[in-house]
Formats: sequence, structure tokens, C-alpha cells
Amino acid sequence: MSGVRGLYERFRLLIHEGAKFGMIGAIGVVVYNLVNGLLHFKLHTGPLTAATVAVIVTTITCYVANRYWSFRHRERTTVPRETAMFFALNGVGLLIQWAAVGFTYYGLGETGKVANLIANNIGIVLGTLFRFWSYRKWVWAAPRPAPQGHEVLEPALASAQNRPAQQADLTPTTGDEAG
Repeated sequence: MSGVRGLYERFRLLIHEGAKFGMIGAIGVVVYNLVNGLLHFKLHTGPLTAATVAVIVTTITCYVANRYWSFRHRERTTVPRETAMFFALNGVGLLIQWAAVGFTYYGLGETGKVANLIANNIGIVLGTLFRFWSYRKWVWAAPRPAPQGHEVLEPALASAQNRPAQQADLTPTTGDEAG
């Protein structure tokens, strides 16, 4: 049992962020499919235009939810920088999705609702894998580790506890260090 607990502890942050990101993503998929279906099949816009507008609506929704829930404990820069990075990386995710939709619609000639839904959702899955990785790497930096023996629960506490200029080095010494 300690092996499972050790694995959980090692990947705890990834598990929690992934679960929250996944929940927001599931909501995003519903929003995306509703907007895309409305635009493409009811208002007769092209498949790539419908996908683009649906991605923009979904991106705005998911940015707010991810910033203030999934990744709220991570380091912050400025909202304009985070927003620009988020949208740029979503643009790459959109290109991945376009590839799936475009290949199905134009390459295979499959223009029906089921083919469109499948292609969009395959593109969403592939784009989502890229987005999760890229958000963690470039939009919101990894949280600073808490000092040993301290569990940081709030971002404000993390910020206050990790200011090296205001804290003395509290690393315990054993007297064995060569110096």
C-alpha cells in the first residue's frame, strides 16, 4: 500500500490539476459542440468557421475557469501575458483540431453530422493533450515548493513564504557540511 501512496504523493499535483482541467474540458466540449452545431448545421456556416468561432467561445470560458480553479495555485505573471499565451497556445490547439476536421471534411469527403462530430472530438482530444502540457509549461509556471515542514494551501501564503530576500536561510545543518 505504501507504494501506491508514494506514487500518489509523487504525482499528486499532476493528478489534481489534470482532474480539474478535465472537468473544465468536459464542460468546454459541451459548449464547443453546442456552438459548433448551431453555427454549422443551423446557420450553415462552413465547418472551419464554425470550429473557429466555437473554439473562441470555449477558450474564453476555459481560460477563466482554468486560471481561477485548475491552476490557481501556480505562479502568476500578468493577466495580459497569461491571456496572450493562453490564446496563442489555444491557436495551436485549434490548428490541431482543424487538421482533424479538414481532413475528414475535405480529404475524406465525409460531410455528415456524425463524421463532423467525430472529427471535431478527435481534434479536441489531441488539442487538449497539447493544451494541458503547454499551459503547465508556459502559461502558469510550476508552484514554488513550500519550505520543508510547511504545507502551503493558499497562493498568498506561497508568495509570502517564498521571498528569499525577506527570509533567512532556515536550512538545518548537521555540522557535517564541508565549508
